[in-house]
Amino acid sequence: MKILFTKNIDQTIISKELGEHVSADCVEVIKTQPIMISPFDLKNYSLIFTSVNGVISFFKNRFRPNEDFTAKNYNKIYCVGEKTKKALRKHGFGTFKVVKNAEMLSRFIIGKCQHEQFLHFCGNLAINVLDKDLPLQNIKYKKVTVYNTEETHPLITEKYHAAVFFSPSGVRSFAKQNSLEGMKLFSIGETTSGELRNYTKEKIFTSEDNNLISIFDLIRRETGSK
Repeated sequence: MKILFTKNIDQTIISKELGEHVSADCVEVIKTQPIMISPFDLKNYSLIFTSVNGVISFFKNRFRPNEDFTAKNYNKIYCVGEKTKKALRKHGFGTFKVVKNAEMLSRFIIGKCQHEQFLHFCGNLAINVLDKDLPLQNIKYKKVTVYNTEETHPLITEKYHAAVFFSPSGVRSFAKQNSLEGMKLFSIGETTSGELRNYTKEKIFTSEDNNLISIFDLIRRETGSK
């Protein structure tokens, strides 16, 4: 079986998780680049991170949250996904709330955090769930773009039995020059699956969690790998 992963993953990990009889190619369909901005005072703000790249670029720009819970103006940190949480941990910061996707975060904030004001450190192509929902509830919310995502639109001539997608921008980049028909389509999370549905009527297999372990479990179940 031939599977295309739309981002680089260590081949030894793929072989270990899916078995030797699976042939896998990895093609990067997006590029990310940090944007350098001048750090500013985060006092009185709660912080939102929805991607690992957002975390990396935030600290590259020398921002420092105040995580002293005894201080009046400490920064609560909200994040989407376990990988984002781990990236924050690497820099020594914990999280106040971790959820699976932006829709869940939006519902949580609207339900429980109406009086906070939020800064969302994200990329230029971040999905617009939060900036659409929160201002409607008079919740103060601002996006701070700290990295650029570029869709590379590669033309892929090889034929695959399955393809694996990791972000809405990755879906758009792939679909610009390639068909999604006639393949099993695997997606990491419901947001990416939603983007895939704009381009195909094929069945989409969505992982329960936004991580590699969950997507490998799903591929094994649906393809009989390993």
